[in-house]
Amino acid sequence: MTATISEPDVTGEPEATGLSARLNLVLAAACGLIVANLYYAQPLVGPIGASLGLSPDAAGLIVMLTQLGYGLGLLLIVPLGDLFENRKLILVMLGLSILAVLSAGLLTQAVAFLSAAFAIGLCCVAVQIIVPYAAQMVPAAERGRAVGNVMSGLMVGIMLARPVSSFIAAFLPWHMVFVLSALAMSGLALFLARVLPRRMPASRLGYGALIGSLPRLFATQPVLRRRAAYQGCMFAAFSVFWTVTPLLLASPAFGLSQVGIALFALAGAAGALAAPIAGRLADRGLSFAATRIALVGGACAFLVTHLAPQGSAVALVVLTLAAFGLDFAVSTTLVLGQRAIYVLGDVHRSRLNGLYMATSFLGGAVGSAAGAWLYAHYGWWGASLLGFALPAAALLYSLTERR
Repeated sequence: MTATISEPDVTGEPEATGLSARLNLVLAAACGLIVANLYYAQPLVGPIGASLGLSPDAAGLIVMLTQLGYGLGLLLIVPLGDLFENRKLILVMLGLSILAVLSAGLLTQAVAFLSAAFAIGLCCVAVQIIVPYAAQMVPAAERGRAVGNVMSGLMVGIMLARPVSSFIAAFLPWHMVFVLSALAMSGLALFLARVLPRRMPASRLGYGALIGSLPRLFATQPVLRRRAAYQGCMFAAFSVFWTVTPLLLASPAFGLSQVGIALFALAGAAGALAAPIAGRLADRGLSFAATRIALVGGACAFLVTHLAPQGSAVALVVLTLAAFGLDFAVSTTLVLGQRAIYVLGDVHRSRLNGLYMATSFLGGAVGSAAGAWLYAHYGWWGASLLGFALPAAALLYSLTERR
């Protein structure tokens, strides 16, 4: 099955005229609200699994299927931003996301809920259509700032989703996490329908040719491959940290409650402030140095966690600072990478973004699984060694890059 555009917009790719502060804020909030749905279930796997009658092993499918859906969406849906009118595509995907999230809040059968979890991941790739859409709306000289501002909303959504869902579930049934999210996104959809400008891409490719072009784009774009490698390593380290630290903090060494762990996650969320800063650095031509500083910061975040005896108050403070530093570093490399690939061409910007984020997502999935295994067998030392090695490897690779 193929889909084609018989005639592009009269002007093809419209000339960028700027992105108002109001619309920039709206797009950032939209990214945060949408992407948070990918992470709400992670701290609630236990109660959700028990409610649905899933065994502890099967309960892991809740997170896995959401991630699988998101990964497929990055490769199969995000490229549609190079084919279909973007405003309509964003609203359609947002509407489908609302249905998927609401279904997760209302369904009580295990198979039906797991299907909804997969659909949430698949439909929430709308955020990766919004980001290149925002980049297209501004002149090239301001693109880093625009991407950074929008990505700050996305990173806040990622980092706040877990503590928010934990807090809600502490006072209300877990179903309400998804119901409240669906209500919030419904209001968002109505507002976006009023304020989003139209943007028609210039590509005339059919859907089959569009997807078939992905391997060629990856093979012929060295900047994409390099930036995807950096971010794949960094997001893997991020996933190692945020998969393992809740287990570490809940262990007898620290003995934190679910609320305490949620507060810890809130402290780390301040690292999202890096996104707009990184965008401005990129616009000033400082990506080369900023990337290396961020990679060094990501590696050091794991090293400093061993400066104090595990379980002490000082160790908790150091771990909190490490969370902030790592989140700051990951946000920085993410925005710098997107800024770098967005200048490679307007016609295939959505496809480049899909490939970039799919590589990052793959790194995150591997990091999460490997980190959990290492922690189970070797404790925090084993997991943190992997967390250190990942950005360190990216840093070594970056030394082969010419300014």
